[in-house]
Amino acid sequence: QIGYWDVNNPNKPDFELKGPSQLCCVNYNPKDTNILSGGMYNGQIGYWDIRKGHTPVDTSPIEKSHRDPCYDMAWLQSKTGTECTSVSTDGYVYWWDTRRLGEPVESLQLKEKNGETIFGAVSMEYESIAGPTKFMIGTEQGTVLMCNRKAKNPTDRIGTAYHGHHGPVYSLERNPFFPKYFMSIGDWSARVWMEDLKTPIMTTRYHGTYLTGGTWSPTRPGVFFTIKMDGELDVWDYYYKQNDPTLSVKVTDKQLTSFNVQDTGRLVTVGASDGSATLMELCEGLATMQPNEKASINQMLERETKREKNLETRAKELKNAAKKNAHRHDDGEDGDSDQAMAQVEKDFMSLTVNTGMKFDDVSPLDMDLPEGADMDM
Repeated sequence: QIGYWDVNNPNKPDFELKGPSQLCCVNYNPKDTNILSGGMYNGQIGYWDIRKGHTPVDTSPIEKSHRDPCYDMAWLQSKTGTECTSVSTDGYVYWWDTRRLGEPVESLQLKEKNGETIFGAVSMEYESIAGPTKFMIGTEQGTVLMCNRKAKNPTDRIGTAYHGHHGPVYSLERNPFFPKYFMSIGDWSARVWMEDLKTPIMTTRYHGTYLTGGTWSPTRPGVFFTIKMDGELDVWDYYYKQNDPTLSVKVTDKQLTSFNVQDTGRLVTVGASDGSATLMELCEGLATMQPNEKASINQMLERETKREKNLETRAKELKNAAKKNAHRHDDGEDGDSDQAMAQVEKDFMSLTVNTGMKFDDVSPLDMDLPEGADMDM
């Protein structure tokens, strides 16, 4: 069910909306805040109008809905304000018109270009500023897919695939000030990407517990928030430092599952696995843009993008050199090829160190546990 709350009366919701199945996601219609869409655990989607009562105005039929839980939805930019899209771990994206929910208007199977693997979707990102037909999908396999509903060639509807996370991508969001850059949340880290590159330009350190969500500040280009499975909320301020959070708050002992930031950047609401919601107010320094912050953050993002492009170019050169060198040898000279590849790897590592990159952070997947120790997941 959906609860409407008055912050002055935290003991009981003012109004409740109910659905035929557990709700996994809910979104306000940007053109009419009386209308909400929701994705359900049984795969159905529906929409509510708070002026018409507690139950859905309409829901999709089971046989035409997702086969797995619908974990995320988004309202689309349209003249009617009735179009939306949904994603699920069944590997499909469906487009809907809430005036006729008898069946999807259109569908797309999440299969990587020139690949056979079907990806299950757990999150999506849609911002009309990036293009009214463009959207991104976060998958349970840890890959982010860049998609375009109206691509000239149907095979190009799923474009670039960004690989980097070791687990499900729970959250995706473009920077509201610089839409070319987006953040992904998954496994033990948050990663910042530039959409033209297949590798992240910035990554937070690995945490000791899973991250379950994240979002950018709507008022400060260098600030973003992350929530974790241990009940902590972290506030990162890249304008001042990049290695550690500026603020960490222990909200509850339960797993944090969702949160939202008010448009003014001052109020943050955090939801936990026990059904509780906590409202917090940030200090003015974390909500008000600092002098020259936008220009400084833009310079930082462009600098990191340029460095990553240089590394990507050099890596391709080394890879091509290794291939040419291997072709010069006969099949019986595998030992020389191995030595050549080892030298290429050594040259690449030397290059990255010389450009200032460090490899201090170690993924928990690669850590050796003490004898007899267990890892709690």
